[in-house]
Amino acid sequence: MSQVTPAPVVDENQGYVKAKGSGITTGGAPATGRGRLFARIALFLIVAMWTIPTIGLLISSFRDPNAVRSTGWWTVLANPFDFTQWTLANYDQVLFGGGMANAFVNSLVVAIPATVIPITIAAFAAYAFSWMEFKGREVLFVIFVGLLVVPLQVAFLPLFRVYNTLGWNGTFLAVWLAHAGFGMPLAVYLFRNYMGSLPREVIESARVDGASHFQTFWRLIIPLSIPALAAYAIFQFLWTWNDLLVALVFLGGQARVEVVTLNLANLIGSQGQQWHLLTAGAFITMTVPLIVFFSLQRFFVRGLTAGSVKG
Repeated sequence: MSQVTPAPVVDENQGYVKAKGSGITTGGAPATGRGRLFARIALFLIVAMWTIPTIGLLISSFRDPNAVRSTGWWTVLANPFDFTQWTLANYDQVLFGGGMANAFVNSLVVAIPATVIPITIAAFAAYAFSWMEFKGREVLFVIFVGLLVVPLQVAFLPLFRVYNTLGWNGTFLAVWLAHAGFGMPLAVYLFRNYMGSLPREVIESARVDGASHFQTFWRLIIPLSIPALAAYAIFQFLWTWNDLLVALVFLGGQARVEVVTLNLANLIGSQGQQWHLLTAGAFITMTVPLIVFFSLQRFFVRGLTAGSVKG
């Protein structure tokens, strides 16, 4: 008569495996709720460290200048519904008196094309690297990846001379091309990894049905690659929106093409002690990046990790 081995039972509370009907336990160390509690406390502290300064920035931007200079922002929490301590004059002065409204529009004019251009070109290139056969494909892709280590600063002088010859300095086109060119290697790398991980059977089925490369790319690859496109769009838009150096070099100090980062830098220089204006200006520059990130965050992790591991 054969001996029946007892089935293992997983104790979820203790975190180890115990053979049913026996006194033998196997597995790792018991997992208690203490570790989860510690992780939650640590996460709460990290979130608080990042959030509290932002809350203080927001509150200070709505306070009277005298109140900002004499008391801390946390004092309003004692009576937050006392509307006599709140004012919109700071935003009015920054937007229309300091030129932030025009700079805000200029930043959108710079950031949107500088995000769309590299996404469009890199998506076509990534499809070619993933699903088209041509000589030197792998070598060319390695060159693209190698360009990731080239810093933007080393190209400032050559680009400035080329743009000056073409008469592009001080125009939005100069900034578009600079951001698009140096954002392209990362875009090609991310999109190629993502598109290359898509099921080959789906691509081959489209070819059997008579679809051309463009039809396959536009009707099949692009809808399936939305997470990767959105993840890169977050990176590129935030980098372009928050950029100061490229705008300073290629746009200069001209008020008509001034972006929010340049406007805020000038505001700090001319209104160094006007904290109520600086906080209002800083919070205006934060609004669009926050909207972009939270609207696309569901694609963020999925787009970055897809295609990174195969097997």
